[in-house]
Amino acid sequence: MPFCRSALFGLLSVLLSLSTFAQTTPLSFLKLNARQSCWADSVFTNMAPADRIAQLIMVAGYSNRKPGYEDSLLTLVRSNKLGGVVMFQGGPVRQARLTNRLQASSAVPLLIAMDAEWGIAMRLDSTVRYPYQMTLGAMQGAGSDSLIYQMGANLAKQARRLGMHVNFAPSVDINNNPNNPVINFRSFGEDKYAVTRKALAYMRGMQDNQLLTSLKHFPGHGDTGTDSHYDLPLISKSRAQLDSLELYPFRELIKAGAAGVMIAHLSIPSLDTTRNRPSTLSPAIVTNLLKNELGFKGLVFSDAMNMKGITKFYPSGKADELGLEAGMDVLEFTEDVPSALAQVKQAIADGRISQASIDARCLRVLQAKAWAGLDQYKPIVLDNLVNDLNPVQDELLNRKLTEKSLTVLKNDQNILPLQRLDTLRIASVAIESDKITSFQQMAANYTKVDHFNLTSRTPDSTLAQIRDSLRNYNLILVDVHLNNIRPAVKYGLQSRTAGILSELVATGKAIVTVFGNVYALDKLTFPADSAQPGRNIEQAKAIVMPYQLTNYTEELSAQLIFGAIGASGKLPVTVNQRFRLGDGITVQPIGRLKYTIPEEVGIDSRFLTQQVDSLVNVGLTQGAFPGCVVQMARNGKVIFRKAYGKHTYDASLGAEPKPVQLDDLYDMASVTKVSTSTPALMHLVDDGKFNLDGKMADYLPSFKKSNKANLRWRDVLTHQAGLKAFIPFWMDTKNPDGSWKPKTFQNERSGRYPIEVTDSLFEFKNYPKTIFQQIRDSPLNAKKDYVYSDLSFILYPQIVKRLTGENFEDYLKTTFYKPLGATTLTFLPRRFYSLDRIVPTEYDSLFRKTLIWGRVHDEGAAMLNGLSGHAGLFGNANDLMKVYEMYRQKGSYAGQQFISAKTMAEFTRYQFPELGNRRGLGFDKPSFTYTGNAPKSATKASYGHSGYTGTFVWVEPDPAYNLTYVFLCNRVYPTRNNPKLGNLNTRTNLVEALYQATKRGL
Repeated sequence: MPFCRSALFGLLSVLLSLSTFAQTTPLSFLKLNARQSCWADSVFTNMAPADRIAQLIMVAGYSNRKPGYEDSLLTLVRSNKLGGVVMFQGGPVRQARLTNRLQASSAVPLLIAMDAEWGIAMRLDSTVRYPYQMTLGAMQGAGSDSLIYQMGANLAKQARRLGMHVNFAPSVDINNNPNNPVINFRSFGEDKYAVTRKALAYMRGMQDNQLLTSLKHFPGHGDTGTDSHYDLPLISKSRAQLDSLELYPFRELIKAGAAGVMIAHLSIPSLDTTRNRPSTLSPAIVTNLLKNELGFKGLVFSDAMNMKGITKFYPSGKADELGLEAGMDVLEFTEDVPSALAQVKQAIADGRISQASIDARCLRVLQAKAWAGLDQYKPIVLDNLVNDLNPVQDELLNRKLTEKSLTVLKNDQNILPLQRLDTLRIASVAIESDKITSFQQMAANYTKVDHFNLTSRTPDSTLAQIRDSLRNYNLILVDVHLNNIRPAVKYGLQSRTAGILSELVATGKAIVTVFGNVYALDKLTFPADSAQPGRNIEQAKAIVMPYQLTNYTEELSAQLIFGAIGASGKLPVTVNQRFRLGDGITVQPIGRLKYTIPEEVGIDSRFLTQQVDSLVNVGLTQGAFPGCVVQMARNGKVIFRKAYGKHTYDASLGAEPKPVQLDDLYDMASVTKVSTSTPALMHLVDDGKFNLDGKMADYLPSFKKSNKANLRWRDVLTHQAGLKAFIPFWMDTKNPDGSWKPKTFQNERSGRYPIEVTDSLFEFKNYPKTIFQQIRDSPLNAKKDYVYSDLSFILYPQIVKRLTGENFEDYLKTTFYKPLGATTLTFLPRRFYSLDRIVPTEYDSLFRKTLIWGRVHDEGAAMLNGLSGHAGLFGNANDLMKVYEMYRQKGSYAGQQFISAKTMAEFTRYQFPELGNRRGLGFDKPSFTYTGNAPKSATKASYGHSGYTGTFVWVEPDPAYNLTYVFLCNRVYPTRNNPKLGNLNTRTNLVEALYQATKRGL
């Protein structure tokens, strides 16, 4: 490398003349290889002395400005041969294009920097936003620092992809002034050890992934009530106080190899007695304290040189010169570049700054550029840039960071997590939101929650109506949405809404979640001698603090309240006498469904989504069904929920082809069997009221003299007792001429014909007895082989009524559905839901002569008033999954044992494999040779059921998988004569895709 050697020989004479020679060596953490060192040395050697000054200046760049701005910025950078650009607002693709133009016009590659404390989204749209440092400050325990490290590492990768080399972060200011207008939520907290530990993790994550960092704001901006953007703050602390607190994290992180330090614009008389001299311009602070005393050898950055904290007393240009004179290495956001360069040159000429010190700093900048990869500069590739900057792994990381920071500050009688949902009438009240919030939407996934929304502009009349309505509830979830994080505007809290909140907590029924700056709690805590006695956030039954307002904090706070996740966060600051540093109550999860993304359970979301989308779209394209809902879970975590298609193909039958929604209700068809009759029998077995090896006549006295009296229930439930597959009951109600037989049906409701089958067809009140008699008197099959039969399931509601004294539906809702929070599971859904939420099934051209919509599709169940043990259950996919997740958890859910593990195991095992019967008790199981009734990868432990209308459920309890799956569609619309769903095997192929995604992993 002859050129490099000659450059080094030329460089030696320069270095030997420098009094600060030690500082020209690479930064302690910058392990430059020979190529990088050679590049930095050769660039330096071939640079004119005046150009070395320009390497120390970074100007501001924006990618959202008007046409002509970029050209002027390019001219400024190119003509002055500047060292770098600090990027501010814009978008990633626009900034990448601008960066490429800037780099192409610069003889020496530019150092591109950004203030990205909580991610690139701090400046650019369409990028990842991480939690604020204050939020991260609440994280406790094992794994917290590694998550922060990972955040730094991920941010570094995004920055590198965007052509950035410096992140002006982390903030290591100790925020011990609640009214701090500029640091505040940007600090990790007020405990110097926690601040240092978390900042170290963040710094290392970035630096280990080739991103330069800059600790800020030296020597500490946490204890001030003045914003240095607008004035020069005064720090009146003694040197001893500063040494003990503010300087501690800087000292420790410098020892750990910090790449950079940013100097704040602060007046600190104990460090520099010169009146109104900002620390940025203070040799005593920059050179004596930071470089000499603390031994910092990295890059010293100024805070933005356009801030009032410096320009109030020192004009642009002069301030830049004084900054370099004080010992600054890089001046950020120089406003008047020509003036700054001229003033520095004059200072060199006058002897106030030595050229040798400029050279040393220039070389240090070049070494940093080499370390950052600029010795092998390549333009930013624009293709796929936005996708690359938004990896799904960062969504998972954001969820983990948010979850670990959630802090519970009050939990009277351990109300969190909520239990016994069947005892709760829940309202959610969103304060300062005029639309349904993400918090409210998530809460509604767990049980029935009625939503109310209030803002400071809500009319008094509306408020009065809401106040009256809330009297009907025994629990109120209050989510307070503070849309500002600054103390100057009281964090977005309006006095009227604060009053509303006080009124709500005074009811003694409120759980309050404050989405905003933690210091806002002080505005919601009235002093003891308040003129409003008893109106205090402390009267809430529970208080949850998520620290900021994001979709993640909203969704996860709701999941915390309902016990899907726990809470371990602690306050990182003291708010007031009530809410102090370290406060936080640990809450344990209780096993309700968690809603997350596939990556959390080791599944590639792109792979899974592509597989599911492809299979469903084939079904939609081929007309196998007009629409569907797919929901999948692994390890009790819902990782896929998606609605496809429409309710109908067109409006020709009277139902509009509206898009399917996740909460739409479907007719479950035979999935009813394992969602109603089977759990009821399992519960009765646990109660000792039902014997699987007992006889039919034991529980149906009217069957004692029938051919079914001695049929064993174990054989009946496995479909090998000899029962006929089904009986077309409706056909017996017609005369040969098509008219109705007496005491069957008529077209108007009356006391004798009260059972509504359609809007214009009503059944004789005693005809259900005829159906039961038909079952009793039906012949048995000649051989007691496996024959799938509906008949016994029609009888189970009678058995439940006889053994419990409760109606079948009441028993199911009381015993299972309400405690599970599965409140949409119901018979006769028209009683509770509008038709636009219920998906229609078939146009019945033979029996009912109408579109079946909101009424059971099965004719026999329709003749039983829509309520049977074999068909008739309606509900949405999410609520149905709760039943099957309870099964997967061996009969337990949310801390409540609904069915014993022993009974669950008995009902879900093969009963007669030696006979070739694949059935459990009620449940279907995989065939012994693949037939398509179950996924190909299903283990022998798995079970589920299909439904005639197109529904399907499956549970895989094998620990290698732990899957729960629900598929709902209306494949019988407009006619049952459509075998395409079965021919395509869509339902089991979809769950097979989940198996494959699990095997494949990430």
